[in-house]
Amino acid sequence: MELEQKRAHLESRLRELGGVLVAYSGGVDSAYLAYAAHRMLGDQMLAVIADSASLARSHFDDALSFAREHSIPLRVLTTSELDHPDYVKNDATRCFHCKDELFTVMEQERQRSGFQHLAYGMNVDDRGEFRPGQQAAKLHSVLAPLAEAGLTKQDIRTLAQQAELRIWDKPASACLASRVEYGRPVTKEVLEQVERGEALLQRMGFRQFRVRYHGEMARVEIARDEMPRALSMETMDRMAKGFRALGFKFVSLDCEGYRSGSMNDILPVETIQPANFL
Repeated sequence: MELEQKRAHLESRLRELGGVLVAYSGGVDSAYLAYAAHRMLGDQMLAVIADSASLARSHFDDALSFAREHSIPLRVLTTSELDHPDYVKNDATRCFHCKDELFTVMEQERQRSGFQHLAYGMNVDDRGEFRPGQQAAKLHSVLAPLAEAGLTKQDIRTLAQQAELRIWDKPASACLASRVEYGRPVTKEVLEQVERGEALLQRMGFRQFRVRYHGEMARVEIARDEMPRALSMETMDRMAKGFRALGFKFVSLDCEGYRSGSMNDILPVETIQPANFL
C-alpha cells in the first residue's frame, strides 16, 4: 500500500503541475517520470533530451526508441557544455556546470513553448549522494516529482516493472564525463574513447560496468557477480587487446568491481558534504 500511495502522490502532483518539460535521458528514473507525466498530462508535457557528446549514442538511440514506443512527445535539444571552460577543466563541480547548461537550454525551450514548469528525475536516494547537479536544479527552480512523492530507486524500478516498461531493470548509467578522473580535461575525443571502451565490454556480454579514464590507462569496473567471467585469461587477453586498439597503453581490472561514483573516492571529505552541493 505504501508504494501505491507514493504512485498516487506522484500522479496527483503531475496533474496539478499542468504543462511541464521533463529532462529525459532514457534512464529508468527519467523514463518513468516522462511515462507517468504523459499518462497524466498528455500533450501538456514534453520530454526533452540533450544531444550531447557526454551521452553515449547507444543510450541516446534507445531513449528515442522508448519515447516512440509509448508515444511520449519528445524534443531533441543541443547543449554546449564542452564550450564552457568550467566544465572542461573537470573539477568536482563539473556536474553543476553540465546541469546548469541543460536547464538553461530547457528554460529557453519552456519560454518558447509556453510550458509552466521544468522537472527532472531525481529520486529520494539521490539526496544522499554527491550530485552537484542538484544545486543547478535548485538554481533553475526545476521540480523533482519523484522525490516529492517519496520514491526510491527501487520503488521506481518496481513501478516501471508493474507498468511493463522494458527499461525497469536497465543498468544505471551516468554521463560519459563521470568516467574521467577529476583534473583531466573533458574533451570530445576523450568521451568517444570511453564510449568505444564501454561498447567493447557490452559486445563481450557484460551488463553492468564502467570504463574509468586515467589518461593512458583504462580502469575497468565490472559488477561483482560478473567478475568471475572477467577473470578468465581468455577474457582478459581480449580486453587488453581491445582497449589497446582504442589507444590505451594500459588496462586494469578494478578488484572492487563496479560501484557508482567511484571517482568521488579521491575527493576530500569536505568537498562532498551535503551542505556543499545541495
